[in-house]
Amino acid sequence: MTLWPAVTPDHINPVGVAPDAMLDLELSDNRTTPVPTSALEESQVSDPFRQESPTLPGSAGEHLLQRAYGSEKRARRFYDDQVLDRLNAEMKEFIGRMELAFVATSDARGECDSSLRAGPPGFIEVLDDQHVCYPEYRGNGVMASLGNISENPHVGILLVDFVTDLIGLHVNGKARIVEDADLRAIYPALPSEFDRGRTPERWVVVQVEEAYIHCRKHIPRMMPVLRERTWGTDDVKRKGGDYFGAKGMPRPWHVVTA
Repeated sequence: MTLWPAVTPDHINPVGVAPDAMLDLELSDNRTTPVPTSALEESQVSDPFRQESPTLPGSAGEHLLQRAYGSEKRARRFYDDQVLDRLNAEMKEFIGRMELAFVATSDARGECDSSLRAGPPGFIEVLDDQHVCYPEYRGNGVMASLGNISENPHVGILLVDFVTDLIGLHVNGKARIVEDADLRAIYPALPSEFDRGRTPERWVVVQVEEAYIHCRKHIPRMMPVLRERTWGTDDVKRKGGDYFGAKGMPRPWHVVTA
């Protein structure tokens, strides 16, 4: 028995609520030590709006600055008109044609990383109105983003249409790392054919908490051009080589021997 219907011409993206089985597939659940909390934890900051609106989007910090800088009305209008706690039909369609995304993560101490993810249109899979997932392939082995997610599940994804509509979409939520075989057992409609055998090793599944527009005012228009892509190569030149001249420079973690 499958938990989602198979892909058919009249049913591309499954709908419904992701089952508990998928939500339990988080590698970071195996922690043996507690994650340290920040000294600026939100519970320690007095939020001027939380008492009147317990479910209002945004952090205590942004709410405090809205009051300090007099932007409360504009911010509240944005929350009320543009911020959703799930994906609507237009957002799903937008995600389904995007070819790149910027993914922001941070570790348990709040140290941040922003990374580019790219693929053919629809490489970010919409599972339902509250869940999306994107593939993780063999890379440089550092696993900066996945390492952050294993400590701190909060992620921010920014998708931008630089070509046609000049508009962006923010998707913020909680992520979990799921091995490819495990996710396919739950979601058999995942794609099985990949360009030049570039098969995912695992997936990041994101439970959507906020979805909202990124306005077009300062988005530049770009024109894509055809290029040959060498997916998964270890060839240094094809990957860009030592473009920034970093290879020969000293690092504080290098051990200097006499």
